[in-house]
Amino acid sequence: MTSRAPEPRDLARWSSSLAAIARTGMGFTENLYERERYEEVLHIAADIRAAAAEMEEAAEIEREQDHFVQEWLENIGEGVPGYVTPKIAVGAVVGNDDGEILLVQRADSGIWLYPTGWADVGYSASEVAVKEVSEETGIECEPVSLISVIDGQRMGFSRFAMYMLLFHCRATGGELRTHPLETSDVGWFGPTSMPEATAGASWWGPTAFAAITGDPTPARFDPPRDNVWRT
Repeated sequence: MTSRAPEPRDLARWSSSLAAIARTGMGFTENLYERERYEEVLHIAADIRAAAAEMEEAAEIEREQDHFVQEWLENIGEGVPGYVTPKIAVGAVVGNDDGEILLVQRADSGIWLYPTGWADVGYSASEVAVKEVSEETGIECEPVSLISVIDGQRMGFSRFAMYMLLFHCRATGGELRTHPLETSDVGWFGPTSMPEATAGASWWGPTAFAAITGDPTPARFDPPRDNVWRT
């Protein structure tokens, strides 16, 4: 079997994983020797992350290894709170009676996407979906089903470890309005009328409109890989 050469996103994933293992270890141990070894792993992870940045020639990525290590060290908890896990984002595919999807234009990037937000403490995942839709669009909705659980880093749209929980929701009321800080535009769109700058529609669009039109498919998730670190 021929193995492919690692890409920048592979290096970023390996770096994040090594850093997470090291930070979790430091959160559970009081042994000075072990903490020194874990900190050494953090420096190796920082080297890998800097190499990924150089491969991409991305000026916006911090290339100083010491910066990465310091940032990681400042975010170490003790015991279970120190167990490093992926961040959780929640998205909402909201449909109306005309078979259209609710999209927002992000104020920071100009990209169009369904409403999304980070999971908030004290809310269930579906409650986050409802809250984000209301805040970003002015539309009230009710959750219907879970569409997918996706590894954002594996899909290539996140530089750090995160899972996206995507819900299908049904609009129940409200009026369209933008969020003063997060969205510059909002609207309803059919499958052939979505804005050109809609992110990732090739992978989530068919599933989203199938759910909206009453032909849902089982929730999608990333299948296990035979070789996790090389694929």
